[in-house]
Amino acid sequence: MTQAMKEIRVLCWDVGGVLLSNAWDHQERQRAVEQFGVDKQDFETRHKQAVPDFETGKITLDEYLQRTVFYQQRTFSRDEFKSYMMSQSKPKADVLEFARALSSRYIMSTINNESRELNEYRIRTFDLTRIFDLFVSSCYVGLRKPDERIYRLALDLIQKTPEEACFIDDRPENIEGARKVGMRSILLQSLGQLKNDLRSMGVEA
Repeated sequence: MTQAMKEIRVLCWDVGGVLLSNAWDHQERQRAVEQFGVDKQDFETRHKQAVPDFETGKITLDEYLQRTVFYQQRTFSRDEFKSYMMSQSKPKADVLEFARALSSRYIMSTINNESRELNEYRIRTFDLTRIFDLFVSSCYVGLRKPDERIYRLALDLIQKTPEEACFIDDRPENIEGARKVGMRSILLQSLGQLKNDLRSMGVEA
């Protein structure tokens, strides 16, 4: 059997935008800015500076909020803001259920960019440990997609070749990173399209 025809044994999934809503992306931050009356331009500038350290586990959620929101006196509390951040996470129930069905037949891993506190809240809240064997999250490994090293690390941890793995994400730049290391990849647009693309690779629930 040639490398190109190797059977897929591992499914690697993005989380935000695929299985769940995004945790703290543009829309979630916009809603928070409106909810709490924070200056958007100032917040986004500070967010851009802090997010690399935030998502690679170098700073905590409290430290992130100190840099971006609570560097000055506010009329709301840190706990109120954190609770609002957490409340933005919602399941994409159809894709989540499909992933759950696949988990009995394939090794399942995440490869996702997320801060530690939000990542762990989402794992607990949506019971992701029942689906996934491994969480290759940026906050744990100190690397973010589309850095090729995070995909290689996932393959090393699972001990499979790139040809045995398929990566699923909703962002083209992250798909490109996976393809550069030789993983087969699917840009998610809908559940039907995902099922069809996986079926063409021999993957079915």
